[in-house]
This record gives sequence, C-alpha cells and structure tokens, in this order.
Amino acid sequence: MKVKKNTQPKGRTKSQKWKDVRGKRCRAPITSSDLKSSPVMAQVVQEHQASVNRKPTVKRLMKKPKPVSDSRKSSLQAGFKKSDLQSNGNTLFEMDNELDDLEEWKEYSQAICGNGMESSGGTDDGSPGRLEGEALHLCAERDDRQNHAVLVMQKDQTLCFYGKCLLTCLYGRVEVMGFTIDEGQESYPLFSPASHCPLTIRALQTCSHASNGSTEASRIFQKYLPSASKKRLLKRIRSHSSIILLEPMEMPLTRFLSSFSDFSELFNPPACELMSAVLDTPLNGLGVIPLASTIKGLSMSKSCRDALMTVVSACRGDMDGCAVIFVCGTKNVGKSTFIRALINTLLNHTTGVDYLEGDLGQTEFTPAGCLSLSTVTEPLLGPPFTHQRTPDHMIYYGQSSCESDLERYLESLKCLWRRRSQSRETPVIINTMGWVKGFGFQLLVDLIRFFPVSHVIQLNHSGVSQCSALTQEFLRTAHGYQTHPPAQTALDEFTESHNPPRSYSHLNVQSEFQGVGRQGTSKHQRSNETRELSLLAYLSQLQSPDPGLVKPLHSLTPYQVPHTAVALGVIHCEVVPNHMFYAANASLVALCCLAERVTSRGGPVLLSQAPICPCVGFGVLRGIDMERGLYLLLTPVDPSILRKVNCLLLGAISLPPCILTSQDGLKGETPYVTKDYSFDLSGAGKLRVFKGLSRPSQTRM
Repeated sequence: MKVKKNTQPKGRTKSQKWKDVRGKRCRAPITSSDLKSSPVMAQVVQEHQASVNRKPTVKRLMKKPKPVSDSRKSSLQAGFKKSDLQSNGNTLFEMDNELDDLEEWKEYSQAICGNGMESSGGTDDGSPGRLEGEALHLCAERDDRQNHAVLVMQKDQTLCFYGKCLLTCLYGRVEVMGFTIDEGQESYPLFSPASHCPLTIRALQTCSHASNGSTEASRIFQKYLPSASKKRLLKRIRSHSSIILLEPMEMPLTRFLSSFSDFSELFNPPACELMSAVLDTPLNGLGVIPLASTIKGLSMSKSCRDALMTVVSACRGDMDGCAVIFVCGTKNVGKSTFIRALINTLLNHTTGVDYLEGDLGQTEFTPAGCLSLSTVTEPLLGPPFTHQRTPDHMIYYGQSSCESDLERYLESLKCLWRRRSQSRETPVIINTMGWVKGFGFQLLVDLIRFFPVSHVIQLNHSGVSQCSALTQEFLRTAHGYQTHPPAQTALDEFTESHNPPRSYSHLNVQSEFQGVGRQGTSKHQRSNETRELSLLAYLSQLQSPDPGLVKPLHSLTPYQVPHTAVALGVIHCEVVPNHMFYAANASLVALCCLAERVTSRGGPVLLSQAPICPCVGFGVLRGIDMERGLYLLLTPVDPSILRKVNCLLLGAISLPPCILTSQDGLKGETPYVTKDYSFDLSGAGKLRVFKGLSRPSQTRM
C-alpha cells in the first residue's frame, strides 16, 4: 500500500496534574471531584464527611513531606511496556528442585485461589481479612506532594477495590489475579472497572524478616514518606509483612475512554455498590476506591483450583512436548476469567504463554471478529479492553459469531496453528466460543481432533453440565462438523504421520465466579458493550502519548490510499458492486495482506469472496475521495507495516455510536448519522446468509 500522510502543526497543551487530595488523618476532606464520582457518589461523600466532622480531629503535621524523584511516572504517559522476557524469577522446566518446593506449591495454591473469600477481618492487629475502614488508616499513609501511597499488608490480608493504579511491591510479595509480584520487580498497572469483578490484592507468605525487617522498612519509608507517616507505619511491621506502593495512573487509553460521557464513570463503583465503597481513605485520591467485605472479589471453586494446579504441575513436569490446554464451556460461565488466572499463574514460572483465540465475540487481545495467535509475556491484570495488543498472527473473520460460515471459521483456526512454530515449548491455551449446542458442539469436537490437545477443561455452572462431557471415550463415537469417527488428529493432518490419537486429560470445572450463568445487567456488562470497549481501546492508540486534551477522530490527519493500490471487500453480507463505497464509508475496516498482487485497470478493485489472509490491524475509513480516487484512512498501524497492506475488509463489527455522535466542534447535522430510519421497510435491513446448512434446493431426495 502506498500511503502518504498529510502534516499539520501540533499544538502543545498544558499537562494535566493530579489534584492535591488529602485524606481523613491529617488531611483536608476529599471532594467528589477528586474521586471523579457521579452525583450519587458525591452525595454519599457529603453524608460521610458530615459524620466524620463530628469526630475529634487530629492536629495537622507541621513538617511537609520530602520530594521523591521517580523516573517511571514519565513513561506512564506513553502507556506501559515491560520486558518480553518476564519470568517472575522462575523457569518453567526446573526439575531439580521440584520435590523441594512441593510445600511451597501447596501454600501458593491456597493463596492464589482464595480470592474473594476473605473473612470480615482487616483488624488493627494484623489478622487476615479485608482491609477496610479504620484498618486502612492504620496501614496506609500517603505522600500528598508526590501523590502516592504506601500500604503495609500482613499475610493473607486483602484489598479489594474499584479503580486503576500502578502497583510496586517494595517489600515482601503480593498476588493479584494469580500473578505473584515480588519485591524488586517492575511496576504493574492494575485495572478494576465497574464492568467486571473487582480486583483483589492479597499479601502472601514471605521469608522471615525478623532480623532486618524494621531496618529495611525504615529505609523504604524514608524514601517514600515524610517522617511522621514513617513512624506510624513502622508500628505495623511484622515478621511477614509486605509493603506496596500505589500510584495514580493516566494514559491515552484512560483519557480517551473518559472523554465519552457513557464511560466517564467506568472505574467508579456501580450504583448498586456505592454504599459498600470505603470512602475517605489515603487511597481514594489516587484513583483507588476500596470496597467493604460485603462485596466479594474473584471467587474460585475447589474444582477450579484443582484444575489450575493440575495444568501448572503438568507444565512443570516432564511432558511429551508442550501442554495444549483447550478451554470450553457455555457463555457467561467464566472462561475468560479462568484463562486470565491460568495465564497469570503460568507466567510465574515461564517467560511466555501462547494463546489461540477462537472466540469471535469476546476476544481477549483484539477487537471482536478476529481469530488470532498471541504470545503473552505480561500478566493480565484487567479486563480485555485494558490490554489490547497486536497478535503474532491474526485473521479477520468479520463477525461476532461463526454460524454464517463454519468452514471459513475452521480453516482460519487451522491456518493460525500452522503459523505457530512447532519447535516452541511454551504452553498453549485455546479459547473457544460459548456456543455448545448443535453445530457449536460439533465444532468443539472438530477442534479437539484437529489440535494436539493435552488437557480439556470444560466449565459448567449450577452443578449441572450444559453439554456432553468431551472425554476421550465420548470422542470415539462423536460426530463433528467436518470429522467423523474414526477421525484423524492434528498429528495426521499437520505432519502427515499415522500415529495413534494423542491422549488428553479431561477436567470438569464447576464455576462459581460472580454472576456465572447470566449476562450482567449493570452498565457496561452486556456483551455488545464489552465489544465496544475493546474497539475504543484499540482506537485510543491514535491519541498522542503526551498528556493533554483528547482529540476527536475527525480532527486527526488521515492517510491517503489510492483506490488502485488496495482491494476492497465486504465479507459479512452481499453488497452489489455499485453500493460497495456506500457500505464502506465511515466504517471500521481490517487491514489485510493478500498473497497475490492487486492489479487494477484504472478503477477500484473489489473482492467477490471473503479471503483467508493475514490481518495487521484496523482503521477507520473516514472518507472516500471519488474525484482523486483516494481512501482517507485513520489507523494506528505503523507506516512500515502499512505499506504491506493491499486489502481492506469490511465486516459486521461497526464503530461504537459514541464515535459518531460525540464529535465536538461540529455545527448542524452530524455526519454519517441517520435518524428516523425504519427497518420495517422491505429491504431496509442487511441480508443474512447462513452457510452452515444446505439449502432445500441442494438437498437430494
């Protein structure tokens, strides 16, 4: 693709600064603006402050906090990047000390899998439980000048919260979503929006620091806190204490999402949980809103814990090749949550985990409608929209469900698997759709036969199975969509060998995640809203990494792409060639690379069939210049990669409405937005073509 980008001067804006917010102890009362809260939250804050003012106050400290220099904050404005070789201090296949750390594994399994099952503790004597209320004032201190807080946690104490922050473990170790963060490691971003289950920080068992614990803690407090706060926190240090640093976090993603009114309260507690929010703490002004013990965090069942430990132990053991974990289950059963916990747990012992995305509707690393293969090297400490990234290999299917073309779905997944290096010894996790009835169940049978699966993890809920158990005995007689017993395996298809089918372990998991078995009814919890969040997160890469005002998409400079340089195709429905430009204008398009060269006789090149080809990213086709024969394209894809693109594919994944309706500075009617449109008229809706079944005219009698 030959591209040319217009240039225009960029104005500099003043950087946004965090307001100086002080807590209850030796601080001025916080306000609703500091919490970025809704009017309901503001009312709760006012009522809480009224009760606080009736209590005796503490005299303000006379000595001001010392300034602390930290180079990491400047890097946050450009997003967060960590080493691709993060191994968390361990290696996957260290067999020499496997027996020695068996007891540690038992203790670790109890620590990582008890999330959300805390007692109502959090007392001032350091007993296990939820940190809330007065316990937070005793264990946390804030440096107002540097706008960060230091928190002392004892073994098994937890902090459950909504919001976003940057966490650094200064002493000991803590666990978040299955990932262990030790002292001396880099900082990790935590995202806990109201659309998902709140995150929980748990302090883990540490080595005994009885000899030099107080000395080390004093050195840490001296660096991050004023002297008065240091003395108070030193009283909380025990032999197994952990010390963490919490800092506010702002990046293009959060700025872009907060610019839309529908998502401005995304990281605040939902209205139904406002009374459970712990207000007026040293953490609130940092973007962290602690929750009381009435709100549970991530809750895992015993079968879920056992499945995690079985897979991790297999990866640490002597397996014949790498582990290939196949995760399936009906929709809203918690597959994505389980997979994130599994990836985070595996990253404690390996440098990377391969992830094959087979769920078109609820993708993990890309906008919806994509099948992808990614190598995960960083923990997933937030929902999918917080860690959008470019996969190693990606194919654009164009819809949130595969029911219209099952053949292309299966062939796309086979193509991605072939692109994976067979010499890799990293674990592979295969995610699947929540379609477990009819053709959807047959697809699961096919996929288990196509890939060299070592573990099948089948999630159910409410104590019953939503479909037949995919055991080896069942697959001996089961019929898939493409395969029938006896069926070939992935070893036969990809290596052309005739080895017997590879055996696998079947693990049945009863899910007990919050809201399991039903779709969330609160704001931002429906499947279409989560898809919009992922797409908005991808488009946030168009924003400047420098702090400043968010620029609407119509104010950005697009690339100019000649009609003759790329082919244009619509893959989700049938569109006559004369209407192709009308369908593609102001739409999301996938940037793909066809194997064959695109040739033109002077006009636009239009595709008649949906190709299976690599996709390198997405763009917004914000305009079509018919006179000059140009597409005007907005995309965050690097120009060096963009030059390889020779195909634009339009699917059923549309732009979020807020992109088109929230265009500031425009007068009159909003472009590309149609009102008073009736879909009751004949031909008003798109034509749906289902390719999974044969038409009656094609059936032989």
